[in-house]
Amino acid sequence: MAISELDVQNTLKTLVDPNTDADFVSSKSAKNIQINGSDVSVDIVLGYPAKSVLAELKALVENKLATIAGIGKITVNIGSRIVPHSAQRGVPLIPNVKNIIAVASGKGGVGKSTTAVNIALALAEEGANVGILDADIYGPSQPQMLGISGRPDSADGKSIEPMQAHGIQAMSIGFLVDVDTPMVWRGPMVTGALEQLLRDTRWKDLDYLIIDLPPGTGDIQLTLSQKVPVTGAIIVTTPQDIALLDARKGLKMFEKVGIPILGIVENMSTHICSKCGHEEHIFGAGGGEAMCKDYNVDLLGSLPLDIKIREQSDGGKPTVISEPNSQIAGIYKQIARKTASKLSQLALDHSSKFPNIVIQNT
Repeated sequence: MAISELDVQNTLKTLVDPNTDADFVSSKSAKNIQINGSDVSVDIVLGYPAKSVLAELKALVENKLATIAGIGKITVNIGSRIVPHSAQRGVPLIPNVKNIIAVASGKGGVGKSTTAVNIALALAEEGANVGILDADIYGPSQPQMLGISGRPDSADGKSIEPMQAHGIQAMSIGFLVDVDTPMVWRGPMVTGALEQLLRDTRWKDLDYLIIDLPPGTGDIQLTLSQKVPVTGAIIVTTPQDIALLDARKGLKMFEKVGIPILGIVENMSTHICSKCGHEEHIFGAGGGEAMCKDYNVDLLGSLPLDIKIREQSDGGKPTVISEPNSQIAGIYKQIARKTASKLSQLALDHSSKFPNIVIQNT
């Protein structure tokens, strides 16, 4: 009995991608199905970077196709293709930036900047072109976390070149002022400076730009949410009730301006004693899960309170770079894949497909 394309499609419909929770057919990942007698060839094109698990996903597809009766040689080609997705209407897009992900928190001290830089590095490790913008004008931390010093170059005196570290592009007000210089600015000045950093930086072919937002939900955050073309947002919190109260406010702020919530990252979820190995929920338990359930959003991942995360970030080599094969780096990569896969399911940006209309007097 000959194998048909329908047999292949029906088989792949029963196989769920663990990163998207959708089957490979409905997600339109399965393409170019070719059948030659009993031999089958199929391309799997993922909408998110997944370099560290491509072999695993390929084996998953091959094993599923092997269950088709009478199948011969199986060829599975797998890779990623990252495309732009839509942002808020009426907000000008950033040249050479496909997608912008805002990382926010309702309050400070929950590990937002550490989470943001590790997600950026994890996306790069998974095969994407990534940049990070430190939007905390008052307290920039990314220069230290990335181990970058010096000033950015400007070829034309107007635009600035992004700094480079660990394979990602970076920009921060911290590159332009002395470490000890306080930014004694009012809200409009901060917003203006941030827009300049975002739009005057010559980003180079980015799949994702991670914006490490300042904590809070005040005028600055709201203005940024309305002027920066954000594809989706991540909320970082701890399980502590006080942190969750503020995290909920941050989530509602993004909802009000029409920015999709990609998910929640629960930081410092447990503490494991470095001496005896005892695990304890010192900030409470289940808070992130409860918040996700209340607002129907995904829990992207939970990270432990671990001294290494802090030491490595303070030292300029965050965990994903310092210990790429560690369990914690694995969690960051899983969060990055989940974030990118959630983003890949959002509406596409078709603005580049529309022609420019020029009216001339004839």
